[in-house]
Amino acid sequence: MPALRKTSFRNILLLGLASLALTPTRAQSKRVLLALSKADHTLALVDPSSLKIIGRLPVGSDPHEVIASSDGTKAYVTIYGGGSFHEINVLDLTGMKALDNIDTRPLYGPHGIDFVAGKVWFSAEGSKAVGRYDPATGKLDWAMGTGEDRTHMIFVTPDAKTIYTTNINSATVSILSDTIFQPGPTAPPGARPREEWRQTLVPTARGSEGFDVSPKGTELWTAASEDGSITVIDLGKKALAARLDANVKGANRLKFTPDGKQVFVASLGTGDLTVFDAATRKEVKRIKLGRGCAGILMDPVAGRAFVACSADNNIAIIDLKTLQVTGHLDVGGTPDGLAWAGQ
Repeated sequence: MPALRKTSFRNILLLGLASLALTPTRAQSKRVLLALSKADHTLALVDPSSLKIIGRLPVGSDPHEVIASSDGTKAYVTIYGGGSFHEINVLDLTGMKALDNIDTRPLYGPHGIDFVAGKVWFSAEGSKAVGRYDPATGKLDWAMGTGEDRTHMIFVTPDAKTIYTTNINSATVSILSDTIFQPGPTAPPGARPREEWRQTLVPTARGSEGFDVSPKGTELWTAASEDGSITVIDLGKKALAARLDANVKGANRLKFTPDGKQVFVASLGTGDLTVFDAATRKEVKRIKLGRGCAGILMDPVAGRAFVACSADNNIAIIDLKTLQVTGHLDVGGTPDGLAWAGQ
């Protein structure tokens, strides 16, 4: 991956990050908004207080999703290639430089990504699987097949014991649960407890891609691009709770608000952002943002949401109280994946 070309530009980026770190008066100053541009092949770093870009880093040729390490010092970017590539870019956010890429082979098509318990978890769409990378050892240390078509997005619970994925073409959600088995009385001497991951499949609708887990961890909502329905899954029962005729055709991403009271659905097909009441499961508002919307990131500190309007080359900023558009960000062409770095 190419290095930053000009020393002076690199110094400017470092000074920008340093100024953030030296401003302790507001919580936002400790955080950085990460935003991918698919067209420019860059990761933009945005100061959430001023909404100014404080740096850019180059990434691979088809970046889709981004996540930061728990300490906010590194970013991990999946290079998807329609399910054919095998690369995760690693970026040093402190030194503002690219580090060695992660080669995910034999897992192809990394897309969804999460960082939990010190490890990087990712979906591998081209291999119908999920995988895990350990930064401490520099190795892929675990993988599990789903057997489902287009295993796309991923969510890992904070205890790293449960994984949720959407399988777009199979019209299912995978719930992967980690169980520890103790050696039985007939086990050989020295036998140790072992992990056994088990999969539960819950039916959704074809095209179910974007999803989120409620803040209390009780429900999973996923929206289907093909028929515009929303599937609600009871995570305690690991079973279908409801299927909503939501009319969100072209749905791409879905997110709960930080308080869990509302659900945002972005449509790449229509450019609408549709807001639902999570308790009544009824539509609250439909906001026309442009020609096509993708990634959604909630900002619990400032009470707003960032929505990547990929087709319009901007990020819309939505006030969570008024549900009004308050501004736009320009982070480069075809913005998509969004994440926070820092606390």
